[in-house]
Amino acid sequence: MSRKVIPIQVENQGEPMAGKPKWLKVRAPMSREYKDIAEMMRELKLNTVCEEASCPNIGGCWKQGSATFMILGRVCTRTCAFCDVETGRPDPVDMDEPVNLATAVAKIGLKHVVITSVDRDDLKDGGAGHYASVITELKKRQPDVTVEILTPDFQRKPASCLETVIAAKPDIFNHNLETVPRLYRSVRPGARYYTSLRLLQRAKELDPNVVTKSGIMLGLGEERDEVLQVLDDMREANIDILTMGQYLRPSAKHHPVMKYWSPEEFDELKYLAEKKGFGMVASGPLVRSSFHADEVFQALKLKSEKQR
Repeated sequence: MSRKVIPIQVENQGEPMAGKPKWLKVRAPMSREYKDIAEMMRELKLNTVCEEASCPNIGGCWKQGSATFMILGRVCTRTCAFCDVETGRPDPVDMDEPVNLATAVAKIGLKHVVITSVDRDDLKDGGAGHYASVITELKKRQPDVTVEILTPDFQRKPASCLETVIAAKPDIFNHNLETVPRLYRSVRPGARYYTSLRLLQRAKELDPNVVTKSGIMLGLGEERDEVLQVLDDMREANIDILTMGQYLRPSAKHHPVMKYWSPEEFDELKYLAEKKGFGMVASGPLVRSSFHADEVFQALKLKSEKQR
């Protein structure tokens, strides 16, 4: 199936940036660990967002034996202007995926697992039941594993969808806001900013012990004040962990990069976010949702214990 990419409309955002700065250049993955994990993923018919979304950190993460699994197939029902995942009509859900994924986690030896998915608007529950099955299987096989999930927004789905996911007891519930409200129409047309924000808030209401997490990309045309307002909105929703990274354009058909934010600017945003009360903040040009996810989670736990 060929990838469908809808041409984007960019309004009043100046001239697209050209040429990556030196701090965004990374080496191509060549390690033995990378090759071993890639082979195992193919054998077990598993997908990773590391590959599907062309993550720049894939070489380093896989060398350390860390991967973010993408469940519910490789084809998304939405067409976001920033995303490199294939869009179209998804295949049927693989009911063996929970067992296969748990097998892979055991073979790699992961203690912290990150699970995400494509959007599945074609399913009545948006894939919530499958998420719950994956979490349950992981915890049954390895009771000590911590599970982080990065879910869709379950827009126009029953409220019970989120309840199903939270009832499975993930350790971290992550859903990315991605960008500022003004840019949703051009960047994330199938989503709604306040729907996503409310999803995160409600996850914490359903289980006060679940750690909530969200992230945004910079370089899509947002202004600094708009970013700070998003951080305030996140804190109002009691989000614990924040990630901020540089948007990188997957192809000429995707949204252009409007600005490369410098490492110093990311450092400043990290400082301001910490002042606003986030438990942990990962901010930098190459930061992604699952960037050092285990280390960030453990640091948050340690910080919470010290504050008691």
